[in-house]
Amino acid sequence: MTDLPGTANCPCGGGRYAECCAPYLRREEWPPTAEALMRSRYTAFTLADAEYLLRTWHPRTRPDTLELDDRQWTGLDVVDQVDGGPDDMMGIVGFVAHFRLDGHTGALTERSAFVRRGSRWVYLAATPDTE
Repeated sequence: MTDLPGTANCPCGGGRYAECCAPYLRREEWPPTAEALMRSRYTAFTLADAEYLLRTWHPRTRPDTLELDDRQWTGLDVVDQVDGGPDDMMGIVGFVAHFRLDGHTGALTERSAFVRRGSRWVYLAATPDTE
């Protein structure tokens, strides 16, 4: 896993890395909301931190291993959020994650479901498109 300097902008677009996703990826804190977890997971993808991705995935839906591809993640747009606050038990976060792969640009659009497991938010699964 590669880390970023604390003064760098966070890949998730949420501010400086040191105050945004670094405490989560460095295992110093746990994200307090579903959106914070989703943003930290996006940042983990940009840094190829498969261990963090697996650790923040619900055990019922988590794969045994995770092979990351060669996408270069270039930006994140949060487009929707339902619940997922500090006092909620469930939440959904919709996002568009932009990437480059083999000289081409692309985007991954997803609505992710998150649940609390104990006192911690974990990624459950992508939700079906309801439109």
